[in-house]
Amino acid sequence: MTALLDLSGIRIRRSGRLVLDQVDLQLETGERLALAGANGAGKTTLLRTIVGLETPEAGEIIAFGRHRHDEDDFRDLRLRVGFLFQDSDDQLFAPTVIEDVAFGPLNLGFTPSQAIERAQAVLTDLDLLPLERRVTHHLSGGEKRLVALAGVLAMDPDVLLLDEPTNALDEAHLARLTTILAELPVAMILVSHDAHFLATLSTRAVLLENGRLMPAVAHRHQHRHDHVHFHPIEETD
Repeated sequence: MTALLDLSGIRIRRSGRLVLDQVDLQLETGERLALAGANGAGKTTLLRTIVGLETPEAGEIIAFGRHRHDEDDFRDLRLRVGFLFQDSDDQLFAPTVIEDVAFGPLNLGFTPSQAIERAQAVLTDLDLLPLERRVTHHLSGGEKRLVALAGVLAMDPDVLLLDEPTNALDEAHLARLTTILAELPVAMILVSHDAHFLATLSTRAVLLENGRLMPAVAHRHQHRHDHVHFHPIEETD
């Protein structure tokens, strides 16, 4: 089976420092891949590279069976890969929630009425329909997060790249988000500082450390509270 995404030998340097050093990554159909790593490890850079927002100095990107080199290649790719940015204010731009969520379907060729219908359906799934007429930049941080996700889901992507999707979410919205993502028949890469969230959703995990990507496993530690951490998988002969 051909991987949906297949990155090999990706190298990105910033200010003389190797952020990504010979990174190989594959995402298969139906996988929910946890991408773990410390702050500044390069997780967001890797997600941005997948959709052509970062240009590697070396390496190859194959997505949906096609090599991706220039902007036209990546423009087509972005129609199939939904990317939730780490900062919702970078993603929300339309005056109202319903306009923002309907923007993607309009770009896909939906009629205005079809785009609104699609947007309302996604907002309903996320329990956000009461927000449809609200001004986007008057929303709370958690509301912005979920509306940004609604805009991504409204385009019905084949792959989701979710960069800190749990930021600013309260307990109820986090539970709803976890349920929705678990039920989606879509491959995804999940980046989050919430290790419990990653461990609950992911089918496989990798750890980005010192520019290198390695297989990882979630280890649960019992202290006064329950803590989950991701550790590299030690290879055996």
